[in-house]
Amino acid sequence: MSRAQAPLAGVRIADFTIHAAGPFCTHLLSQLGAECIKIESKTRPDAFRKPHAVYGRMSAATFDQVSANKLSVRLNLKQPEAVALAKRLVSISDIAAESFRAGVMKRLGLGFDELRESKPDIVMLSLSSCGQTGPDSHFSGYAPLFGAWGGLGWMTGYSDGPPVEIRHVMDHTAGLHAAVATMAALHQRRRTGQAQHVDLAAREVASAMIGEALVQASVGITPVRPGNGDLGMAPHGVYATSQADRWLTLAIRNDAEWQTLARVLGEVCEDSRFATTQGRLRHSQDLDQLVTQWLAHSEADATATRLQQAGISAHVSWNMQDIASDEHLHAREVLTKVSAPGIPQRLAVGAPARFGRTKDVGIRRLTPALGEDENYVFGELLGLSSAQRADLEAREIIL
Repeated sequence: MSRAQAPLAGVRIADFTIHAAGPFCTHLLSQLGAECIKIESKTRPDAFRKPHAVYGRMSAATFDQVSANKLSVRLNLKQPEAVALAKRLVSISDIAAESFRAGVMKRLGLGFDELRESKPDIVMLSLSSCGQTGPDSHFSGYAPLFGAWGGLGWMTGYSDGPPVEIRHVMDHTAGLHAAVATMAALHQRRRTGQAQHVDLAAREVASAMIGEALVQASVGITPVRPGNGDLGMAPHGVYATSQADRWLTLAIRNDAEWQTLARVLGEVCEDSRFATTQGRLRHSQDLDQLVTQWLAHSEADATATRLQQAGISAHVSWNMQDIASDEHLHAREVLTKVSAPGIPQRLAVGAPARFGRTKDVGIRRLTPALGEDENYVFGELLGLSSAQRADLEAREIIL
């Protein structure tokens, strides 16, 4: 069987995104084959090229992963000539992606209406905290704000504890939603030839993930943080074992599995409260204490294996070393090495999807240095001579 090209081969992205959520979106599209040209400047590089105290990282955070595959050029967008060059780049692109505060691109002269003049069928993605319109559109924010404001933070954590702050997961979830919406807009353009502006609010992504709680609230029920519990399964949680920081994740779906759990663990439970699923759910706190006692002297991996063989959904909650050394992930080539200038090579997760007709997906090149690809982008694609580029650099248009 012949191998086709990657799904988005031939698609070009002018990437103005910064931080995590927007770059993760374009990172996903680049793994599917899109050519992604990242636009920064020496005075305003992507914040994730540097240590980022907001995320508690005193070395570069995830830049070497979410910018792998991408090309890098410098444009000082405070200069009109740089904006004109950005428009020329958009004119030969299919997608323009940005993740600034609402209104920033328009003030730069790079709003949707302006870009449509350069590329009449452009697909533009704007990923922001609260969207491009509405009374809260002026707010900026990071991942913890998205989850908190969208309600997902309130629903995360234990019922007797505070809401839990959600960080990178919220950024990456917003980026994933943005990638799907952008591909849908690209598909529509191929059918209709029309431009499209995708306006995605990260805060609304969080709200879209708490549907059950919103339904409860709409009928007068006050939702509570579920912790590791489940509305239909008990026991359902993460339990300590005899090994330090080696936790066993367990989900029991019905009464037969409950009896199997006790038998495999060599335990006897004569408490009638736990005989049925309804009873176990009603007395879940006491049930968790009992299961905690059962597992306190068990060895995590061996116990998980025995339970799996008996048909029970159980697995050790893996740490990062488990992931990094997993034979299955290496065999499927999910794990790959990334690096960036000044950052040693390290493992990262590549494309988690597999395509039957192509292998040209995933991370294909390492993260570029700032401005590394200007010979190709400014020279080959935009046709600027060396003398023209030298003049633009001298005048800090290319900076």
